[in-house]
Amino acid sequence: MIIDLNLVPVFLAVAEEGNFRAAADRLGVTRSAVSQAVRRLEDICGIALVSRTTRSVRLTEAGTRFRETLAQPIADVKSAFENVAGDARPSGLLRIAVTSIAEQFLSGPLIASFAKAHAGITIDVTVTDDIFDIVAAGFDAGVRLGEVIEQDMVAVPLTKKEREVVVATPGYFEANGTPRHPRELVHHRCIGWRPSPSAAPYRWEFEEDGIPFDVAVEPQITTNDLHLMVRTALAGGGITFALEETFRPYIVRGELITALDDYLPPFPGFFLYFPNRRNMAPKLRALIDHVRAYRATQP
Repeated sequence: MIIDLNLVPVFLAVAEEGNFRAAADRLGVTRSAVSQAVRRLEDICGIALVSRTTRSVRLTEAGTRFRETLAQPIADVKSAFENVAGDARPSGLLRIAVTSIAEQFLSGPLIASFAKAHAGITIDVTVTDDIFDIVAAGFDAGVRLGEVIEQDMVAVPLTKKEREVVVATPGYFEANGTPRHPRELVHHRCIGWRPSPSAAPYRWEFEEDGIPFDVAVEPQITTNDLHLMVRTALAGGGITFALEETFRPYIVRGELITALDDYLPPFPGFFLYFPNRRNMAPKLRALIDHVRAYRATQP
C-alpha cells in the first residue's frame, strides 16, 4: 500500500466541517480537489469513508474509526510544533467544548481574565451537552461534571463541590404546598431539562440514608435551554431542578426558595479535562494554570 500523507489533512477537514465546500475554503483549494483527494484516500483504503449527499457529507462507520485513529497522532504532531518554540508566548486557536450547565466557566470572568492574560491565544468555546470524543472532534479540552468524563482523560478541578436544588417561587409553594419527600414531586407542576430534542427529560436525582435514587417527574414544561427553565420558574410556572449556583442570585433575593434540601448532598463539581499527551501545547498549559489559579480564588 502506497500511503499519501497529504490526503490526511483533507480528510480531517471534511470530517470536521461536514461539507466539501467548507473544507475547501478552510484549506484554500477547490471543492473538486477536496472531493478527488477523499476519493483517492478511499481507493487506498479500499473502503468508503464518507457518505455523500448534495449538501453535506457524513462519515461512514469506517470513516469514523479512521478519524478516531488519526486524531491522537495528529494532535501530538500539532503539540510538538507548538512546543518547538520553547518558552515562546502561548498562542494559537484553543477550542473548548463546555456543557451548558457549567455556570462558573460560562459566566464570563474566567474566560475574560484568561483572554486578557494571553493576548496571543484565540478562544473558541462550543457550548454542547452532547457526549463525544473531544480529541476526534478537534477540541483541545472540555468542561464537564467529573462523573461523565472518560477514564483516559486528565481532569483538573474547575469548581469546588456542587449541589443540586429543587426550587420554585414562594407563591407557587403557598398555592400548591411544599413537597416533603422527592416522590411527592409527581403531583406537582414541574419544569424539566433535556440535553437534546431526542433525549428523555433528565431524571431528578436524590439520596436518602446514603442510598441514591431518582424520580421521573414527567414535567409539564421541558426545555434544553437552562435560562428558559429559570425564567419560567421565576414566573411561577412550577418547580424546577438544577445546580444551586444556577439559582443562587434568585435564592439570595428571595425570588426562589428551595425544598427537599435534606435529600440533596453535595458531590464533586466540574472539571477541565483533556487528553494525556507527552507534548502539551503551551496554549493548553496556560489554560490549565489559569483554571487552577482561578479556582483558588473561589469561595
